[in-house]
Amino acid sequence: MGYRMPAEWAPHTRTWMAWPPGGGAVQASGPDAVAAWAATANRIVDLEPVTMVAAPESFRQARGRLDPRITVIPTDLDDAWLRDSGPTFVVDDDGRLAAVNWVFNGWGQTVQNYAADARLGAFVSGQAQAPVVASSLVNEGGGIHVDGEGTVIVTETVQLHQARNPGWTKEQVEQELARTIGARTVIWLERGLMGDMQQFRPGIGTNGHVDVLAAFVRPGVVVVHGQPDETHHDHAVMAENVRRLREATDAQGRRLELVTVDAPRTVLEDGVAIDHSYVNFSFVNDGLVMCTFGDPVADQRARQTFEELFPSRQIVEVDARAIFRNGGGVHCITQQQPAVP
Repeated sequence: MGYRMPAEWAPHTRTWMAWPPGGGAVQASGPDAVAAWAATANRIVDLEPVTMVAAPESFRQARGRLDPRITVIPTDLDDAWLRDSGPTFVVDDDGRLAAVNWVFNGWGQTVQNYAADARLGAFVSGQAQAPVVASSLVNEGGGIHVDGEGTVIVTETVQLHQARNPGWTKEQVEQELARTIGARTVIWLERGLMGDMQQFRPGIGTNGHVDVLAAFVRPGVVVVHGQPDETHHDHAVMAENVRRLREATDAQGRRLELVTVDAPRTVLEDGVAIDHSYVNFSFVNDGLVMCTFGDPVADQRARQTFEELFPSRQIVEVDARAIFRNGGGVHCITQQQPAVP
């Protein structure tokens, strides 16, 4: 069977999320982080169904903080980044749902405890009644962005990371992405934002996920993270990534149109710059959930960009500062299940 990952803006059956488990890093970072997970789910459920998996010891906490319309299912968890540890949903040639189960090894063994999360893809696939497409590629959902027409954007620092896929070549990665998600054109960016590359906070970051760098918003159009401050450590990172995007063509042979959304003002926590990015948004049915960062000017500028891109979608805001403090944004904690006939 051939498999294809639909574009994220295609209709969804639901959004999947994971509640931060008790004793985990997110819960330990403070109540505002847990509140951000709850706020994200409670806003999404106004637009589409939400299913939350929760560790048994955190089930009551999740049930008490979440909208009654949200389904909560108990299962063992190590962390709460379901985009990465959960499956990537695809459809086969007959339009039937399936789920790609990547190998998950804690973002290249960045964290020590990931055994439960490594089993999460199979658990969610079973709950969704989606046949499993097993993959030998160590990969995470935040490491790929697709246009639904055969184009995928990735980064060299993730799929070629030696603690993920030692010895793999670009050609081998591309073949596996073709088999599992229907990628016919793979656009390779150089690397991720410096904070996500764990340059400043060891143990926090993915070593370069694309979902804080660039995201398709429709075929041929990509929203990219902008860092106009030439003294900022991400200015050069994005200059090279943008150069590659401008030189690329998609699976249909089109040159890409780039829409830049500039970062908010730089925020320091304990002397470390947090690389906030508006690119880490999540599509939902008839809506888009965007991150905000307490910068009124930049937040409004980003919102205006999304309103212009999606005049028929409801733009929903979530204060994502506490999520980013733990290493990601609203896209990182959500995973869409595409609607099928």
